[in-house]
Amino acid sequence: MAGVVDLVSSSIVQPVNSNQAGRTKIHLTPFDLSLLSFNRPQRGLLFPKPDPSFHLICRLKTSLSLALDIYFPLAGRLVKTKNLEDSTVSFYVDCDDSGARFLHAETKSVSVSDILQPDGSVPCFLKHFFPGNGLRNCDGALEPLLVVQVTEMKDGVFICYCYNHLVADGVSMWDFFNTWCKICSSGGSSFNHKPLVLKGWFLEGIDYPIHIPVSETERPPPSRESSSVHTVKHWTLHFTKKNILDLKAKANSEVASNDQGISSLQAVSTHMWRLIIGHRGLSQEGETQCILAVDLRQRIDPPLEKDCFGNMVSLASAVTTVEELMDRSLGLAALQLRKLVSSQNNEKCKFFAEEWVRNVKNLKLGIGSKVVGDTIVIASSPRFEVYNKDFGWGKPIATRSGPSCSFDGKLTLFPGINEGSIDVHATLRSDVLVNLLADDVFLEHTTTA
Repeated sequence: MAGVVDLVSSSIVQPVNSNQAGRTKIHLTPFDLSLLSFNRPQRGLLFPKPDPSFHLICRLKTSLSLALDIYFPLAGRLVKTKNLEDSTVSFYVDCDDSGARFLHAETKSVSVSDILQPDGSVPCFLKHFFPGNGLRNCDGALEPLLVVQVTEMKDGVFICYCYNHLVADGVSMWDFFNTWCKICSSGGSSFNHKPLVLKGWFLEGIDYPIHIPVSETERPPPSRESSSVHTVKHWTLHFTKKNILDLKAKANSEVASNDQGISSLQAVSTHMWRLIIGHRGLSQEGETQCILAVDLRQRIDPPLEKDCFGNMVSLASAVTTVEELMDRSLGLAALQLRKLVSSQNNEKCKFFAEEWVRNVKNLKLGIGSKVVGDTIVIASSPRFEVYNKDFGWGKPIATRSGPSCSFDGKLTLFPGINEGSIDVHATLRSDVLVNLLADDVFLEHTTTA
């Protein structure tokens, strides 16, 4: 590992009980398969340094083995099969208990204060704290579905994971992480967890495994943003509880009384969408879009359990012209996002799935390849509980997202460390970021500390 981080060891952690009974293959839905060529998400938490008597690495690996016994799909492998009869391929997850990869790294030169920059900037060296950089969801059967990296610092510990989005989403991964924490903090012996509930959802009339043209699974050439003359920077923006309440109140005051109900998330997302697009120098007649990840568990009929394990994310897109976005009030623009989220129902899910199976195309392009300067992508959610995670020596100091699935216009949202606040991890063009940080409207509602 290059730079300030040295790799101490790499190992495979398997479930403590390798019991195959009832752990059959998991067939993938159109919602899963539409993410095949996306880069794998990376999430990390920064903790204070535990006492040496805690035996950090040993306890983390032992508790991970117990957690994987519960969340057994994460210990499986993605399998790709060739369908010779029609020159296609299919994918499924084999719950074979092959295990997750565990990386132990250390740095003697980095402290917590080096990561928590007062201006909100994300230091370049942080990319070495994340595993799986460049891994895609479709990358081979030899790649574990879950990779964990634990980096010991001078005065802290950074624990992060990279996961295959075909097998899980943010809801499932934070549930898994929470269980891992509880097992570790309790010593494992007294921890009880209900059996994992798989999503078990496949639309009637769609046969599986789904056949995909071979050409759609080939690795594409470098995407256009990688060769852009613009450089991108990673920045952490902070919205206090008051900032959010003010934006939410403003948005709801600008729409009709029967349309009020714009959420905090929608108000903040729209606020950032308008500000970023306003500084990109786009044609007023051109279109702009805001892409949101929507949890479908309670939106299909019959609904799934809220904590069922799997990937149940739909990418929904709100589209308007640059002129309309900038001329509308915050409230009217946010209302478009609210209506978009509300429209994600069983009928729309069914339509998407059926159309996707009928016309599989452009699959080899991940979302970063589709994003140009007119698009904002909102990932993760401030509703995920991240600051209650405690492995047994203290709660997190901060959370960060990794570089693998980032591109100009990507906004990853987390709850802030203070109740009711939101942190936005922004990846933006350098020129846009400079203008944003000097914008009075932006500074009125946002801090970078």
